[in-house]
Amino acid sequence: MNVQTFSALAEPNRLDIVSLLLDGPLPVGDIAGKLDLSQPQASKHLRVLNEAGLVEVQPVANRRIYRLRPEPLQELDKWLDSYRRLWEARMERLEDYLDVLQGKKPLN
Repeated sequence: MNVQTFSALAEPNRLDIVSLLLDGPLPVGDIAGKLDLSQPQASKHLRVLNEAGLVEVQPVANRRIYRLRPEPLQELDKWLDSYRRLWEARMERLEDYLDVLQGKKPLN
């Protein structure tokens, strides 16, 4: 898992930008307006997200359109999946133990 991805997503404004871009590509001005950021602030956050590989930019005339790149998010999901499976197994064991305590299941 890329540490740069976690670092980029750790900042609340950048996480908000990623959430906005889930609905589709947006120009910097729209992102800044929707998040009540100045355009330089939004551009700074977008640069960090771009350097982390989370977004890509497409210049259109004098505008910069940003869109999410799915690959880093898929990599993050794959990494999280191992923890999801671990916790699901633990929760199943806890559920079985609680059933034993409540007399719903015999002790093995």
